[in-house]
Amino acid sequence: MVDSQYVLPNDVGLALLDCSEAFRLLLRSERLYAHYLSRACWYGGLVVLLQTSPEAPAIYVLLSRLFRAQDPDQLGELARSAGLTDLEYQAFLVYAAGVFSNMGNYKSFGDTKFVPNLPKDKLRQLIWQSQAFQERPEEMESLWDRCGELMFSLDPHQRQLGLREKGTTTYFSGNCCLEDAQLAQKFLDSQNISAYNTRLFKEKDKAGQTCYEVRLASVLGTDAPVDHELAPKLRCFEFEGCTFRVTRGDYAPLLEKVVENLQRTKACVSVLPLLCAHAANTNQERMLEHYIRSFTQGSIAAHKEGSRSWIRDKGPIVESYIGFIESYRDPYGSRGEFEGFVAIVNKAMSAKFARLVESAEQLLLELPWPRAFEKDTFLTPDFTSLDVLTFAGSGIPAGINIPNYDDIRQTEGFKNVSLGNVLSVAYATQKDKLTFLAEEDKDLYIKWKGPSFEVQVGLHELLGHGSGKLFVQEEKGTCNFDREAVINPETGELIQSWYRGGETWDSKFSTIASSYEECRAECVGLYLCLNKDVLRIFELEGEDAEDVIYINWLNMVRAGLLGLEFYTPETGTWRQAHMQARFVILRVLLEAGEGLVSLQHTTGADGKPDALITLNRNKILPVGKPAIERFLRRLQGFSAVTDEGPERFLSLRDTVLLRKEARKMFVQANTRLEGEDVTLVQYEGTAAGLIRSFSERFPEDAELLERHLLELSDGNAHFWASQG
Repeated sequence: MVDSQYVLPNDVGLALLDCSEAFRLLLRSERLYAHYLSRACWYGGLVVLLQTSPEAPAIYVLLSRLFRAQDPDQLGELARSAGLTDLEYQAFLVYAAGVFSNMGNYKSFGDTKFVPNLPKDKLRQLIWQSQAFQERPEEMESLWDRCGELMFSLDPHQRQLGLREKGTTTYFSGNCCLEDAQLAQKFLDSQNISAYNTRLFKEKDKAGQTCYEVRLASVLGTDAPVDHELAPKLRCFEFEGCTFRVTRGDYAPLLEKVVENLQRTKACVSVLPLLCAHAANTNQERMLEHYIRSFTQGSIAAHKEGSRSWIRDKGPIVESYIGFIESYRDPYGSRGEFEGFVAIVNKAMSAKFARLVESAEQLLLELPWPRAFEKDTFLTPDFTSLDVLTFAGSGIPAGINIPNYDDIRQTEGFKNVSLGNVLSVAYATQKDKLTFLAEEDKDLYIKWKGPSFEVQVGLHELLGHGSGKLFVQEEKGTCNFDREAVINPETGELIQSWYRGGETWDSKFSTIASSYEECRAECVGLYLCLNKDVLRIFELEGEDAEDVIYINWLNMVRAGLLGLEFYTPETGTWRQAHMQARFVILRVLLEAGEGLVSLQHTTGADGKPDALITLNRNKILPVGKPAIERFLRRLQGFSAVTDEGPERFLSLRDTVLLRKEARKMFVQANTRLEGEDVTLVQYEGTAAGLIRSFSERFPEDAELLERHLLELSDGNAHFWASQG
């Protein structure tokens, strides 16, 4: 039997991300704009396969060919005749849906591998009898030979993403360890090269000297004409006894399709009889121009310029962002995973967030640190609620605060988005699946979880990620703070350290940066949700407001317990930044004492280990608020997991794994050109529906894309050959 944490259950939640009404209300020009942006996102999303594991591209191609040749229903009939039970075939459908949804064979939330929950010989037999195999037996057999073993393998270093012996990653060659990542970061900082769109490959030259290749993602290769920004960087460097060679051209054929569709977004000559620009304003045009240059040349500087134009584009009907964005899955925490989204504004909910933005400057004054620790001027951001049309990448969040570039965030601002149609389906909970809560809390929890999470997301994104100032000393020596006046509130002394020019939050704190920042943002949400003015913005008053506060805090302590699923005892590491943050908050509130939070080991009605977590709602203000206030000022030291009493967290981890509920997967629509307009094609919220959406996602060039993926994978396979 395979450990349940490495398989997706047959009853995993699947939900359609419905955006039909929002899409219907768009003008034709807006639908065209959304369509071509979506195409760019979907093509770019394939990059994630190459950023996840060595076998992920081949698994994707194998599944894609199977289901393009036969619909899930047709393949199901064949499966039964081949001897698979209905449960086994459903397990295979769920596995395939998981690969498409996560863009690889590792969970986007938690970074653990998942394998097919059926015998390998039965899956092989199904493939051999499939229509795809009958049409191209040699190619299908070759694909199975490439990925069949790795698809099922749970060797220790393949169970989770990580560096060297701690896991699998394709951001680094298989021979790289933490020390290599640290040295590479020092080199990148020395040359003012961002790690966001890079991978690192380590080899020995003929003389036995260590050589590192820093490869930038771009359409153009190293030998193509280089613009003035990158010209001095695309060469060899000697650094601390090693050679660093900066090249480009990673993911080139996929990024070429991204660029092609970004160009079509600007002007769709092939669709309309006259040149028709879809970019609604100058900011969008400039944004697209900079993105095109960024992906063509491999320039993060150009992507920053695109992000600046994006920030200035206030309140668009169709919102989007695309690029190498979040660094959660890089084991070192510096390299960005490709993602792109297109979404349509929800005007009613956005009005509430706009009122929250109007109150932001006043609310910032309530946070428990001196005024000098905030930006000199609050940069009023855009904050909208959106219905997702397209979200390409490894997973879909509930809210986003971007861009992630510290220099832009500090001086020019950012945008916040809350993804409304994600929130409405992602966090719906059935009472019988609601674990670790007292019976008397469950109905209230189900009633108020959605509204409370809406409040938490708003505060987390706007005033959590949006607050705070990075103290920076530029290369010329000037500082953005008064070194003779700014006092550390913990020590009562002048601050002793700050960022130097070129250093960023991610580059400086690497492996702990994401968890630390998510913890800060979650605490800000808990702290400020106690403010009645905030709750009134969300039309919550009286008993309803009190219930939302209670459920928001209860949800956080329960999430801290659920977070134990994402801790790996063998390596002592956390695999998910948000869940590490929530566990830390649970620890803080437990240690606050005075009966605020209670956590007990129990035995469930099924006779198996269980747990019960309770929160005293009368102690939230007198005990909980001061605890979070103190913690916001120091934020460190609480994420160790031991089996010491009274909580015995390691034992509780086993209980959490026993009773865990799999994370939902989302079925997304496709857009299709019909004449001079665009139609929306939606699918049922099932594993088969999700598979069909991917089978129809690239109708013109699926085979070409599959060939590109295999060629790109083959070109780098030797970097992980020794890990197989």
